[in-house]
Amino acid sequence: MSLNLPAIKVYHPFVPGPFRMAMGLHPLNLADWIEIDTDLPAQLAERQRLLTERHQDVFAAYPEALPGSTETLTLLVEHLTRYFPQLYQQENRTLINHVTGERWPLDDLPMHPLDLAGRLVQEDLCLMQRDSEQGIYRLVGASLCFPSRWRLHEKLGHSLAHIHDPTPHYAERLATPMDRAFDKLKPDRSVWRLNWSVLDDPTLFQPTGHGRKDYATDVTAENAGEKLWIRVERQTLRRLPQSQAILFTIRVYVYPLHSLATQPAVAQRLATALHGLDDAMRDYKSLRPLREAAVAWLENISQEETQ
Repeated sequence: MSLNLPAIKVYHPFVPGPFRMAMGLHPLNLADWIEIDTDLPAQLAERQRLLTERHQDVFAAYPEALPGSTETLTLLVEHLTRYFPQLYQQENRTLINHVTGERWPLDDLPMHPLDLAGRLVQEDLCLMQRDSEQGIYRLVGASLCFPSRWRLHEKLGHSLAHIHDPTPHYAERLATPMDRAFDKLKPDRSVWRLNWSVLDDPTLFQPTGHGRKDYATDVTAENAGEKLWIRVERQTLRRLPQSQAILFTIRVYVYPLHSLATQPAVAQRLATALHGLDDAMRDYKSLRPLREAAVAWLENISQEETQ
């Protein structure tokens, strides 16, 4: 069966100039909620491997997450069978995944509904629920196979503020706007945003690595294009209409830095953005030993275009 998968999207969300902490939220057309591309078979296989071999590291859910998890699976099945009918099909109450050949009985689930949902798509799925007593949102469940340097068991049960505690400037610049955005989110008004970094490892499953400062590296201005990768997260926030929980999806894209070799304007934009990071954000993103080489390589690409 020919899957006829869409091409991989390319995102370059680099803002040149001095670093500015901002949410950068955009309205989300729910038809574009889930992104699927030619990496789907490989990434679903990797998710299956992680959920088999490291289940406690990549999946967890509190009992109170069950209503939102059930709703998540229902909405996801509806979305996938509607917008990707060549890949996902529902026969009576059985979901057929034509990519993997799996058949899932929806009335007799073999696992937690959020666990099953996380096996269907390339996105990680995180469920946030409002604690009415404290007036805060807490992470109550997640299928997190492709974390960008954070561990699920360290964040589960905690508030937005605690989850983002290691992030420089979050408390003073983003905590209040983020809480307000969560409170104002409506089921018919979902949003999306992008986040990015430059890493020396293309692995999708990266639960550790933030804040590294002193480690050996063989990355130079000459080989940075081959040794470094741009990691972009496409994140969506969606209020679930029945449970009122908020589903936070994270789709990870990894591009080799050398993919910018023929895009000097984008290369210069990334170089300027890397220059603009303050020391706290540079260290948080573990860029201390990499930034100089990355910037030099990127600027060399830009200069070659002008010569």
